[in-house]
Amino acid sequence: MPKNKVYITIAVIFILTFLAGNLDYPQFLNLRYLPNIPFKLGLDLQGGTHLIYEADLSGIAKVDYGSSMQGLRDVIERRINIFGVKEPVVQVQEQGDHHRLIVELAGVLDPGQAIDMIGQTPYLEFKEQKENYQEILESNKKIAEAGSGEYEDPFRITSLTGKYLKRAELSFDQTTYSPQVSLQFDDDGAKIFGDLTEKNIGKPLAIYIDGIPISVPTVQEKISGGKAQITGRFTVEEAKALVRSLNAGALPLPISLISQQSVGPTLGKVSLEQSLKAGIWGFLAIAVFMILFYKLPGFLASLALLIYVVLILSLFKLIPITLTLAGIGGVILSIGMAVDANVLIFSRMREELKAARPFPAAVEEGFRRAWPAIRDGNLTTLIVAAILFSFGTSFVKGFALTLSIGIIISMFSAIFITKNFLRVFVGTKLEKLTLLWQ
Repeated sequence: MPKNKVYITIAVIFILTFLAGNLDYPQFLNLRYLPNIPFKLGLDLQGGTHLIYEADLSGIAKVDYGSSMQGLRDVIERRINIFGVKEPVVQVQEQGDHHRLIVELAGVLDPGQAIDMIGQTPYLEFKEQKENYQEILESNKKIAEAGSGEYEDPFRITSLTGKYLKRAELSFDQTTYSPQVSLQFDDDGAKIFGDLTEKNIGKPLAIYIDGIPISVPTVQEKISGGKAQITGRFTVEEAKALVRSLNAGALPLPISLISQQSVGPTLGKVSLEQSLKAGIWGFLAIAVFMILFYKLPGFLASLALLIYVVLILSLFKLIPITLTLAGIGGVILSIGMAVDANVLIFSRMREELKAARPFPAAVEEGFRRAWPAIRDGNLTTLIVAAILFSFGTSFVKGFALTLSIGIIISMFSAIFITKNFLRVFVGTKLEKLTLLWQ
């Protein structure tokens, strides 16, 4: 590669590192054009509550297990959001015959009220508009503009609830092929629904889950037979989400709390400080080892690793990634993978120099011969990380995700950054100083 291109590449690397460093630590230079994005900390670092619920699917057909659990997850996540919990983590976990919900509430140190709400079975109800519907809408509009006052629900309850809904399904219009939601009521529900639609033709019929409206379709005609379609400008994903919510409210899915673990903010702060110390000491130990054994290449590799740390921290902010203790462990392990790549490269390079190869050829050949081993080692680790992410629980997923990102960035650090650092010395007097390279 021409020397000018090498210098330009190095300049771009350092500019990118400078920007990423200021994104990581905005207080350093306080650059106004860079956003001040905080790190997302998991509950083991920030403090919070980890809950595990067991779902009772005894009243559900086995074919509906997956959709029922996903619908239940959506409803519970919606409930938690009511309390203003920032970015709760609600995951479905299947272990043999056990179907569980993992709920992580970072920053929630007194989860009693949230636990009471989560423990309720989702409640689905259909509401019709009140006689003074328009007056209520105007009043609510004035309250919204004034910023004070109490809103009134413009809909009133009816006798049609989730217990009469047999199922909701995603379907497509035969003419336009646009997604829609099909409803099927039981015999009692079909009669109630028929009477309800007959007296509300041309009016909205609101569907509520846990007191929150999720859809407000307008009745076009009386619907008999217990089958109906909700149409509108849905995307497929929006229609699927509505189907899940309807089924969650229609099907009896009682859940029970089987595990609760609380982490105080003090313990979380201590864990974070200890993790940072471990990372710093680990990085310094690696840098010392590399410099002692590989001299100038070791120093360049340590510099590349420092750039790697700066870049990966900025990525965690931008994506963003929720950092946990397990996730930090994945980052530290990926640093070790990056060092392993550098060790292979420098060992190959030494062999080429001892064989009296010119310095430029030794650098290129060292990277070429080390690449198959680096590729295979990192690829197998990525495969394992993908398996852990697919089948693991939340903490294992965090470890697998940060490890995967770290491996990809570490390969970039070892193969691209370190290689260009070494190319800077091609054609200089320093390339002839054997003591620096062997």
